[in-house]
Amino acid sequence: MPSISVRALLVRGMLAGLVAGVFALAVAYFIGEGPVDAAIAFEEAGSHEHGGEELVSRAMQSTAGLATGVLVFGVAIGGIAALAYCVALGRIGRFGPRATAALVALGALVTVYVVPYLKYPPNPPAVGDPGTIGGRTALYFLMIVLSVLLAVAAVIAGKRLAPRLGNWNATVAAAAGFVVAVGVAFVFLPSFNEVPKGFPATVVWEFRLATLAIQVTLWTVFGLVFGQLAERLLAPATAPGSTGTPATTAAL
Repeated sequence: MPSISVRALLVRGMLAGLVAGVFALAVAYFIGEGPVDAAIAFEEAGSHEHGGEELVSRAMQSTAGLATGVLVFGVAIGGIAALAYCVALGRIGRFGPRATAALVALGALVTVYVVPYLKYPPNPPAVGDPGTIGGRTALYFLMIVLSVLLAVAAVIAGKRLAPRLGNWNATVAAAAGFVVAVGVAFVFLPSFNEVPKGFPATVVWEFRLATLAIQVTLWTVFGLVFGQLAERLLAPATAPGSTGTPATTAAL
């Protein structure tokens, strides 16, 4: 792929990530902030420490802070996903630009979020031992790395099995191998159960559902927007009045 196309796709990926971040921000604000407030209220009710003003007010955290974090994250993952798209395009099957974008977005959602989520689900404030936060964070990122590597291995295995088994059987076999390998990782990696006594189970459940909804929204919107932008760049419409020659598309 020409370097100008890679650069253009990178810019479009970051733009799509920004748009996706706006939608994810709306979900985070209207669905995610409620459980967070409930968890903070529980934490404050059980705390006997007084004095000392918070450096950043809760109002600032739930508005400007939330918006900054989600939008910057959206732009960052948009750029990374665009680079992954450049690698995947034409190498994972005979899919067009839009279908490839959808597959990349789906793969990122499953490997980067859903698989680690199933092993180490996110917890609201007041849940978790501060003494284990370093270990929990390291294991969470280890699960992400394992998930991505296993997914890449499954794709490679599927492509190599396709000539002998056929595309459908090879895909099923590769997916089954991925699930089994992830299951083995789940068994051998340690788990944590640090929900404090008396903490409302509904708050934990609502918080985890909200975080899942945010990620699903983010990657769904990204896949749709980036697919449209990538198709306009890589498969431009035929110019009006031409004899079938693709119209020249200006690349950023």
